[in-house]
Amino acid sequence: MSYKVFVINPGSTSTKLAYFEDENKLFETSVFHDAPELAKFPTVIDQFPYRKQLILDFIRENRIDLTGVDAIVGRGGSSYSVNSGVYEITDLLIRDTEAGKGGVHHPCNLGPRLAKELQEIYGGRIFIVDSPMTDELDDVARITGIPGIYRRSHLHVLNQKGTIRFHCAFHDNAKLSYEEGNFIVCHIDGGISIAAHQHGRMIDGNDGAGGEGPFTPTRTGSVDVLDFIDYIAEHPEDPAALRKMCMTGGGLAAHFGTSNADTIHRMVEAGDLKATKVWDAMIYNICKQIGAMATVLHGQVDGIICGGGLMRFHDVADQIRERCEWIAPVSIYPGEFEHEAMAAGAIRVLKGEEKAQIYTGEPVWKGFSEA
Repeated sequence: MSYKVFVINPGSTSTKLAYFEDENKLFETSVFHDAPELAKFPTVIDQFPYRKQLILDFIRENRIDLTGVDAIVGRGGSSYSVNSGVYEITDLLIRDTEAGKGGVHHPCNLGPRLAKELQEIYGGRIFIVDSPMTDELDDVARITGIPGIYRRSHLHVLNQKGTIRFHCAFHDNAKLSYEEGNFIVCHIDGGISIAAHQHGRMIDGNDGAGGEGPFTPTRTGSVDVLDFIDYIAEHPEDPAALRKMCMTGGGLAAHFGTSNADTIHRMVEAGDLKATKVWDAMIYNICKQIGAMATVLHGQVDGIICGGGLMRFHDVADQIRERCEWIAPVSIYPGEFEHEAMAAGAIRVLKGEEKAQIYTGEPVWKGFSEA
């Protein structure tokens, strides 16, 4: 039996769509949204009609027939923390995701609702796969210097796990399965996440959505806390505006007025001094985070796996190799495996190879016992 799966993937700088019959990807598209365009919407959830209409227009203009689709997979968003794997989309999952119960206000929060809207038109089952709220952190990675504030797992889980599974299955030099090895996996695109994966578990990584790690095309990354307190005092904006700056208006967008990496990289290639300095600083901070994850794995690293859209630029790959290949071999996979991972998860459930989990509204990690 052949299964038809439609994938919806709203990201910080794009809306991506794909259609599969079994594991065969019949089409894929990515519509770029520049940061100033998205800034017109007061909140992420306000983007819903814009993104929904874009999807419906694309389906109509390309005469795509989704009649009889078996599954529609939306990108998971900021619900309470969950286990890895496939979840059936329910009204509770949609509500908690749109409310940002996990503390992140990102366009991925639109994924479950968009899947539900298309289900009402075309039918099929609706799922999320490897939610960004997947929490597999070691407890030692959670504690901060402020009692009651704990580090959270906010990473590009879908592409991280999809890329490493592809690497282990198809790379000529891959000798270990995902569950057997230790890997540092990097998703480098509009958002950047770098994580330590130990024997199939993602035990630590930067909370990019929360502001940790390298700055990105749209995010501020780690900054000195006292400097940021001073910045808030000097810019008495409302908290929503500051949050928007950190999530969608920081990084390259703040320096250049655009988050379009192609535009900025052309400036680098043309010898623009500011563009070169800022671009290289972003890569430098990526490399620092890779080094940090090597210590998490006690230096026992079987491979450094780099995916995401920015890996299409050769200087990004070259500088990562130059600074980090002494740790472990570096493998580069420009682009993403998110759509393949989403479709594969749905198909496993449809075939009965995996049971879809049901979201309970209870976080998988509820804090430390004080006993």
